[in-house]
Amino acid sequence: MFTFDLLANAIVAGVLLGGFYTAVSLGLTIAFGRLDVVNIAHPAFVILGSYTAYMVNAAFGVDPVLAGLAFTPAFFAIGVGIYRVYHASFERRGDESLRGLAFFFGLMFIVEVALILVYGVDYRLVDAPYIGATVSFGFVGVPMRMLVPFALALIMTIALQQYFVRTFMGRAIMAVSQDRLALQLMGADPTRVKQLAFGIALATASLAGAMLIVIGPVEPSMGRLYIGRVFAIVVLGGMGSVGGTLIAALLLGVIESLTATFYGPSWAPAVAFGFLLFALAVRPQGLFGR
Repeated sequence: MFTFDLLANAIVAGVLLGGFYTAVSLGLTIAFGRLDVVNIAHPAFVILGSYTAYMVNAAFGVDPVLAGLAFTPAFFAIGVGIYRVYHASFERRGDESLRGLAFFFGLMFIVEVALILVYGVDYRLVDAPYIGATVSFGFVGVPMRMLVPFALALIMTIALQQYFVRTFMGRAIMAVSQDRLALQLMGADPTRVKQLAFGIALATASLAGAMLIVIGPVEPSMGRLYIGRVFAIVVLGGMGSVGGTLIAALLLGVIESLTATFYGPSWAPAVAFGFLLFALAVRPQGLFGR
C-alpha cells in the first residue's frame, strides 16, 4: 500500500544504500575507468576488508571503521604488488584483454577460497555502539549502521576528487589512459603512475569492506553479488568520473529501494539494470562521460 511515509523512508534508505555502493565502486572507477584494468576481483577484496575489520574488532574491540582505515596501507601495498605482476605478465606483452581478465578472475577465487579455509562459510559480524541505533527525523527513521557508511563514502569521494584535481600525481592518474606520451614528456613514468593508482584503488576496498560488515553480516562469497552492480555504476557514471560514480550509485540505490519496497526485493536488480540499459541507450558515454 502506497503512503507518503513509506515513500520517504524508501528514498532515504536508497540514498544511504547508494552511499555504500559508491564506496565499493570507487576503487573500480580508478582501476577500470582510469587505468583500463578490468579488476573483477575488486569486490572480493572488499570482502577481505570486511574480514580484516572483523578480525581486529573481535580480537581487540576496535571500531570496525577504524580497523578498515588502519589496514588501508596494507591493501595499498597488496594493490601495488598485484599491479606489478599484472603489468609484467600481461600488460607489457599486450595480453591484458583476455588473459588479464582470467588473472583477476582467478585472483577473486583465491581470495574467496582462502577466506573459506580460514573462517568457514558462516556469517560474521562486528560490534560497535552505533550498530542497532536509529535516528528519527519526523516519520523517517535513519539507521546508524547505514548513516555511518554513507558519511564515510561522501568523505572518500570528496578526498579522492580533491586528490585527482589538486595534485600532480592525481592529474597524472587522470591522464595516464588518455595520452601516455604527453605524460612521459611531463616527466612522469606511466607504469609507476598506474602502479600508484591501482594501490589507491585497492586501498579503498579496506574501508568499503569495513562499511559492509557494519551494515550487516558477511560471508566469503558475498563479493559475487556486487560484481555486476559496481561495473554498472562505473559505466553509468562515466568511465573514471568520481562524481559520476557517486550520482550513479545514488540513483541505483534509490531505484533498488523503491522497487523492493513497492514491488518486492526480487524485482530490484532487474529494474535497476533495466534503468542502466535505458540510460546508456540515451547517453552511451555515461552521465558524466566525455
